[in-house]
Amino acid sequence: MQGKENKGLPVVNQHVHGAPQSLSSQVTSKLSNVGLIGSWYFSNIGVLLLNKYLLSNYGFKFPIFLTMCHMVACALFSYIAIAWLKVVPMQAIRSRMQFMKIAALSIIFCASVVSGNISLKFLPVSFNQAVGATTPFFTAVLAYIMTTKREYWVTYATLIPVVSGVIIASGGEPGFHFYGFIMCVGATAARALKSVLQGILLSSEGEKLNSMNLLLYMAPVAVVVLLPAALFVEHNVLGITLALARQDKLIIFYLLVNSSMAYFVNLTNFLVTKHTSALTLQVLGNAKGAVAVVVSILVFRNPVSISGMLGYALTVFGVILYSEVKASYK
Repeated sequence: MQGKENKGLPVVNQHVHGAPQSLSSQVTSKLSNVGLIGSWYFSNIGVLLLNKYLLSNYGFKFPIFLTMCHMVACALFSYIAIAWLKVVPMQAIRSRMQFMKIAALSIIFCASVVSGNISLKFLPVSFNQAVGATTPFFTAVLAYIMTTKREYWVTYATLIPVVSGVIIASGGEPGFHFYGFIMCVGATAARALKSVLQGILLSSEGEKLNSMNLLLYMAPVAVVVLLPAALFVEHNVLGITLALARQDKLIIFYLLVNSSMAYFVNLTNFLVTKHTSALTLQVLGNAKGAVAVVVSILVFRNPVSISGMLGYALTVFGVILYSEVKASYK
């Protein structure tokens, strides 16, 4: 009997010691996810507010050059993260055709980011986010036109409040600027176009790239496109930037921080997508837009109207409804 009791003791001890370890790993995992989500929010909202500050408040009126700085940082940090730190395995480009497809996506990506930055020169961040929330509408329309994919009519019906909300918000926006609005709509449409085209162009298993590798290849192409565009459109941008740096050293700090944060938006978005469910990501994404609106109003003190806020709320409600209906009909 004594021998049997001794044999049982180690088993009891394993359970006693194993339970705290399991609980500890769960707590660590949850804290890690909270940290990732916090970093995702901070980098997204931070780069948005700093873009607005530089382009509108500080007086750095060069959105193409600013976007080029972002792409330089994305190219550099992507290489370090993938080639050196091995955050994800490096995926090679397999053919010239695949490279051409990536280059086409990069040009559309450039158009989206530049248009979004231009809109920030003229529009409050709150209204910029309201228009940006209509991305599902443009994605659904472009997917309908460019592919054979069709959704149920109920799914399309949920897009009515998405568009209606922006119309209401536009009518009640004290800081409405027509050119800024057109640029913001263009940025949103280009973002949707890139998403749809990416699904079409990189659909085969041999050509699919994860978002980090795609950024690694898109960013250098974007720099090659944006540098001559900045020099041609934004006259003497390098000379003016150097002159600003001599007057105020902080501009260099702002550009470095802003460009670095632009990369970390992509990195944290990838990591949050990897470590959370699709539903969690959807909810967090909608909440992130609302948080960005509140923070921007507190920071920049831009006037808001009741109809503007109601319009934005209706758009967000429509986006949530669209996502729920689309998921239920899969």
